[in-house]
This record gives sequence, C-alpha cells and structure tokens, in this order.
Amino acid sequence: MTDATPSDSPLDPPAAPDYDELTRDIADVPAVEVITTVAVHLLSAAAVNLGLDKPDSEHKDLDEARKLITALAGLVTASATEISSFHAAPLRDGLKSLQLAFREASLVQDEPGQGPGEKFTGPVYA
Repeated sequence: MTDATPSDSPLDPPAAPDYDELTRDIADVPAVEVITTVAVHLLSAAAVNLGLDKPDSEHKDLDEARKLITALAGLVTASATEISSFHAAPLRDGLKSLQLAFREASLVQDEPGQGPGEKFTGPVYA
C-alpha cells in the first residue's frame, strides 16, 4: 500500500492555478512600463532576426527583421512624447542601431528614407 492520496495520481489533472495570485492586474502596470517592455521585445526579436545574437546565426531573416524594426519605429515615434526622453532616448538609440545593422546586412541597399522604419524616423545614416 502507498500513502498517496487519490489526488496524487499522475492521471488526475493538476489543480487550476489561482490567477489572481499569479498575475498582476494589468490596470496596475504603468503605461510607460508596458510600452518599454513591448519595445524591448521588438528590439530583441529584430536583433535576432538580423543575426546579431551570435556569429553565423541560423535565425537570420531580413524580411522578419524589417517588419519588427518598422513596428518598433512606429511605437517609439508615436509614444516618445508620452514616455519622456528618459525612456525614449535609449529606445531611439537601439532603433537606430538596428536600422544601421539592417542596412549593413542587406545585399540590396534601400534608398535613403526607404529602409525599415524610416518612414517614421526619417533617413538613417551611419
């Protein structure tokens, strides 16, 4: 005989988690935190798709990177006045770095002002 209770059976579904205890109410999260978190995710995903995560990355996909950089440019440009220069400046710097990395990684160069996100930021030069 074992001391296991019926609820300890591997066939029983796990108890439902108490989401009130596990999650933070989205209304309590400041907008600047949500915006910067989304921006950092876009920035990170674009960097990986540019192959910046490691040399000879197998994740390089310039089409995906273009989409992510454009989305990041739109978010940063639209929210800059709302999140203050303190938060917007590093995001702008990261965005410009991605735009320059994209230009460097591209076999066919975009015309100035036609690169990813440049319709929001204007032309980016090295």
